[in-house]
Amino acid sequence: MFQPHYTITDQLLANIKRISSLVNELNNKRFPNIVLLELERSAREVSSYASTSIEGNPLPLTEVKKILKSIPTHARDSEKEVINYNQALKDLNKQLEEGEIALSLRFILKIQKQVIEGLLPKFETGRLRQNSVVVNDPRAGRVVYLPPDTKDVGILMEDVVAFTNDNKGNVDPLILAGIFHKQTVLIHPFMDGNGRTTRLVTKALLAAMGLNTFNLFSFENYYNKNVTKYFQTVGEFGNYYELVDKVNFTNWLEYFTEGIIDELLRVQKILPEIAVSPESELQPYHLKMLEFIQKKGFVHDSDYAKFTARAKATRALDFQKLIELGLIERRGKGRATYYVSKGK
Repeated sequence: MFQPHYTITDQLLANIKRISSLVNELNNKRFPNIVLLELERSAREVSSYASTSIEGNPLPLTEVKKILKSIPTHARDSEKEVINYNQALKDLNKQLEEGEIALSLRFILKIQKQVIEGLLPKFETGRLRQNSVVVNDPRAGRVVYLPPDTKDVGILMEDVVAFTNDNKGNVDPLILAGIFHKQTVLIHPFMDGNGRTTRLVTKALLAAMGLNTFNLFSFENYYNKNVTKYFQTVGEFGNYYELVDKVNFTNWLEYFTEGIIDELLRVQKILPEIAVSPESELQPYHLKMLEFIQKKGFVHDSDYAKFTARAKATRALDFQKLIELGLIERRGKGRATYYVSKGK
């Protein structure tokens, strides 16, 4: 039976308290649906880019955004990885809106099938690995970790799922999500897609925190900032069977929670202060403008004039208000001026 070793250090406890405070602050804010949909789409773009980039996908964020906006008919493998991850996130968000997801091996296999669709033979898609694998250090050109034997993979996965489910309500969900993440990486249950699958399932577990803004943040982004540190912290060096009783999850849990804090602070910074006062409340004409930008990618004053009866001077004030709220930004000059979503 899986029994992880870890210590609730002062740092880990402080991180958990900070996350709880940030979550409460974010959950107490109200935002129009059009704003949330735009931020959710942006978070999926960042997650799809970061999680595949961690695994060596060469596509830059700008290219990822283009691909997700217009899915290519004949996608390359690097493009398929991004498209698959984005679709898995969409489906995951939809499931979470309908209620809490029950963690099971079947659910994990379904996620792996989604992220690896069209990239592996069918007998390796949505199934536990049937062959031995090794983890290499590409820089040193040598094997650094030997995962458990194929015959033990199913049992080990069932054990970590049982531990996670059995300890709900007794162990902080942040700790459970972190332990699940590292242990699954160590088991390395698939021929490919281990990291992407683990990060997606971890996101589902984090939703158990009651984080209403779950689909607006990308904790993968934090890992991608320093991939070497991520692999060094989440992984181990040596043979699984020689390490299994020595693995201590404490250092990883501190790093894991630090990453969530970092991303929550980023989300807090970009979320506009909307509907908290008469001055910041959005009107129907503001929302129409944002919807137009969401569909077309940009808006000119001449476009705005066609679907609102507001005078030119008033339209200028509308644009300025959304700029100040951090929702849009101005591009171009003079007659060529147009407006796009913030950060595009």
